[in-house]
Amino acid sequence: MRDFGDVRREYLKRSLTEENLPDDPFLLFNLWLNDALNKNLPEPTAMNLSTVGIDGQPSSRIVLLKKTEKNCFIFFTNYTSRKALDISLHLRVSALFFWPELERQVKIMGIAAKINDAESVHYFQSRPYESQIGAWASPQSKEIPDRTFLEKEFEKYRKKFPEEKPVPKPTHWGGYAIIPSRIEFWQGRKARLHDRIEYRKKGEEWMRVRLAP
Repeated sequence: MRDFGDVRREYLKRSLTEENLPDDPFLLFNLWLNDALNKNLPEPTAMNLSTVGIDGQPSSRIVLLKKTEKNCFIFFTNYTSRKALDISLHLRVSALFFWPELERQVKIMGIAAKINDAESVHYFQSRPYESQIGAWASPQSKEIPDRTFLEKEFEKYRKKFPEEKPVPKPTHWGGYAIIPSRIEFWQGRKARLHDRIEYRKKGEEWMRVRLAP
């Protein structure tokens, strides 16, 4: 057995006070994300997406945020994947961004809904060629016999859709929008007295509260 009780660090870099906060949480989120981008942090758009399966078991995985617009967070995936099946059964999801170098995290709670197909096509066409082929080749979350199977599927679709021609978007692939009802901003502070500010959606407005760490 290993004991990790002494693995800890103090958070001393920043604070989060109500006097400096915007009324719109998306303004604050974009400021924090831009800070992570400008500091060249590794995978600054990575978020831990949590869903609930048919058996009630929560499941989490890292996905990449691709856009914030119309008060929602947009990511893309295979519509036959485990996460998509979970969403089809339970619309409520949670997402978490963690930027340890900035001693910050953002927790998002809300529902997920498919975006329109035209938006998915537009983004798919902007992806690198091999990522487009990978979307065709991978039966995401399904059992496969071995790595060779996946590589053969990749070669099959690379021959079917040569690089010099536009690759069509698979019908089983597209985007989701997370429509939040709560967004919590966490800033690490000394002595574990962290700042936690939560925005809660009330009709068309956001209200803001401070939570104990």
